[in-house]
Amino acid sequence: MAATYDFPSDLLAGQEELHQVRTELSALLKRLPWSVEPLDGFSDDNGWRKVERPASPGWTEDEQAEVEKLRQREHELAVFVSTHRYWAAVTGSDRIHARSRLKHTHGDVPESDDE
Repeated sequence: MAATYDFPSDLLAGQEELHQVRTELSALLKRLPWSVEPLDGFSDDNGWRKVERPASPGWTEDEQAEVEKLRQREHELAVFVSTHRYWAAVTGSDRIHARSRLKHTHGDVPESDDE
């Protein structure tokens, strides 16, 4: 039977916001051109697979600022979650299992019959 963990609400909220920020950053990066700076397109079939990229207009200053803001917030949240005082009370393999469980809670308290 899988262990249950009584995560504090601020830790759960931090992890949930971290999920949201990473989802938003990923979606933004998928929408943006492949290169931050304007670059010509290219095609290269000399490697083990062909690589092609269209010309990139680069990112605008606003797009660069938005990516930087999200990356900074992601970093802050990752540090908050990984150094939270809760982890001092959990030791050994329980800490590993608890951290894994927290990553999959998505704002809900995990149920003991998962896994």
